[in-house]
Amino acid sequence: MTDTMQASAPITRPTTDSIRLERLLDAPVETVWRYLTEADLRREWFMGGTDATAGGEFDLVVDHDNLSDDKDVPYPESYAKYKGAVWNEKVSRFEPPRLLETTFQGGKNGAVTYELYPEDGKTRLVLTHSGIESGTGAQDFGTGWNSHLTVLQKKLAGEGVRDFWALHAKSRDDVARALGN
Repeated sequence: MTDTMQASAPITRPTTDSIRLERLLDAPVETVWRYLTEADLRREWFMGGTDATAGGEFDLVVDHDNLSDDKDVPYPESYAKYKGAVWNEKVSRFEPPRLLETTFQGGKNGAVTYELYPEDGKTRLVLTHSGIESGTGAQDFGTGWNSHLTVLQKKLAGEGVRDFWALHAKSRDDVARALGN
């Protein structure tokens, strides 16, 4: 586990209602695919729930207690109200192990597309969140995705994150700079 808090924000805003992030992950495409689709692995970096399958529906359960290596890291007050929420999502594209597209927040905030590209034994993950309707927009969704992808990146590199919410706070600043906010 490392204590460094590197939450750089490789994020762009291709359209007014979308954001795009890229990460080079230290794992083969098949492993990253499992971390996207299998609930038990997905809960280690994002949200658990149920497995995502072709043409199916799946649940995302908001519980970020699993993301910090330190125990008893409290939720910030502004996020605590979401803890335990369940979002029912739909899989619209399922092309293992290269492409996954799902709704987000039950479809209320568009769709998320995960594209996986093999790169010298590693995987380039390109995440595009489009159709963002929320007033919080690119800044908040970018902060969340940047934080969660940092957790995934560290997990696949054999590292950890001591305090997810400290990472999230730093990510907010990094994303604001990257998006020119």
